[in-house]
Amino acid sequence: MPSAKRPGSPSGPLTPLDFQLVLLRRMADHNPGLVEEARRELGVSIAGMREANKRWQAMVRSPRARGAAARYRSVLGAPESVAPRRIGDLDCEARLWPVPLWPDLRFEVLVGPDGSVWNEWLVRAPGASGAEPATLEDLTPWSCTVDEVARAFAPARPLEGTAPTRWGLAFVAPDARGRRREAVAEFTWGLLQRVSTE
Repeated sequence: MPSAKRPGSPSGPLTPLDFQLVLLRRMADHNPGLVEEARRELGVSIAGMREANKRWQAMVRSPRARGAAARYRSVLGAPESVAPRRIGDLDCEARLWPVPLWPDLRFEVLVGPDGSVWNEWLVRAPGASGAEPATLEDLTPWSCTVDEVARAFAPARPLEGTAPTRWGLAFVAPDARGRRREAVAEFTWGLLQRVSTE
């Protein structure tokens, strides 16, 4: 994994490493073991992760907070790539940043013509071979993005998440024995966290 900058000091600016800790903090409810392993890989204490999340939340909720698009640029720097994107009849801009913890993923922010952020989540990096799950057993934590699961098991039905950074998909998929089962996949920041079946 590429080396990462140390977390910002409590009084200094947030860094890309701090932002990765924010992503992890949201995922800890579903996969504490994976988060613990990733946190150690980053060389950050539990207290450091909590502090990064606390400072991020304070920045988001501040009455003087800048818009979300400007906030990401201030923390993550200039995007790795910027490309026009059309969603239905609407035009927007897709801005991508690398995430050292997941080299094959990018953090994508979709920005509308007025500068508002339409969506913000992890997606597969351009040119990276994406996940192609075929059965429920292939859906392991952190293995797939929302788009990859939706494509693999179309038609998937979007579900409202339990928090702004969470999404869900309801779909039908075969298990390893070929039995088709109804399932719900839960995602945090666009990355698969867990799957439940009926």
